[in-house]
Amino acid sequence: MIMGLAHRAGRVARFLWSGWAGLSGLAVFAAVWQLGAEAYGSFVLPAPAETIQTLFKLAADPDNRMLVLSTSLRALAGFSLAAVFGTMVGVVAGYHPAIMRLARPQVTLLIGVPPIAWIVLLMIWFGMGAGTVIATAAIAALPLVFVGAAEGIQTRDRSLEDMARMAGLSPLVRLFKISLRQMLHSLFPSLVMALGTAFKAAVMAELLANAGGIGGALANARSALDVKAALAWILLSVIALIGVEYGIVQPLRAEAEAWREAAQPWGVRR
Repeated sequence: MIMGLAHRAGRVARFLWSGWAGLSGLAVFAAVWQLGAEAYGSFVLPAPAETIQTLFKLAADPDNRMLVLSTSLRALAGFSLAAVFGTMVGVVAGYHPAIMRLARPQVTLLIGVPPIAWIVLLMIWFGMGAGTVIATAAIAALPLVFVGAAEGIQTRDRSLEDMARMAGLSPLVRLFKISLRQMLHSLFPSLVMALGTAFKAAVMAELLANAGGIGGALANARSALDVKAALAWILLSVIALIGVEYGIVQPLRAEAEAWREAAQPWGVRR
């Protein structure tokens, strides 16, 4: 048990250390942002310091924190629906080329239709509430999850399944112990992209449907021509997205793919 906790702590430490590269990228982005603010003025593009100051003011209000939580829960609900359904259908399509050919036009349709068109239809079907936001997030994220799951199954190492079959393992054991584990390497990058897409779609749906949350706050900032507040709300949505990704998705990925680390020669030696 102690060794298991040590391995988990090591994975978390390496994961946090890898975040320094991301912080460097953010520093470059902030520098470019500052140059733009100096060139165009604070009314068009407020400086990063002004925006962050506004962000802290917004975050200090409990009502605003509830808006961020509301959007996060709606986006996470839509993402969860897409993750479950998209993974199941993708696995089936990956095993059966005929189903993959049938599903491909639907995936193209979901990807090709802009989210704003789905939002209009969903507002008619579900009204201007949380149902529209959740459904929009799910529809936007679904094709990404499907493609990742199907690609993972199609590119699996079939020789491992052949050896497991010769060893007498049942089809369910081969599915869960071999095929699905190989699929995760392709699925998790798709899940990360789908999560970001779900958040963007949720905020857009809230804005257009006037359903509260971060989107509703952005609509209010737009009406008041408050660029600092708009940028601050955008940053809050990004912070919420990063919190969900690195608090839920990435730790799940580390746990699910821990066996890959043990399979590497340097991991075995260590």
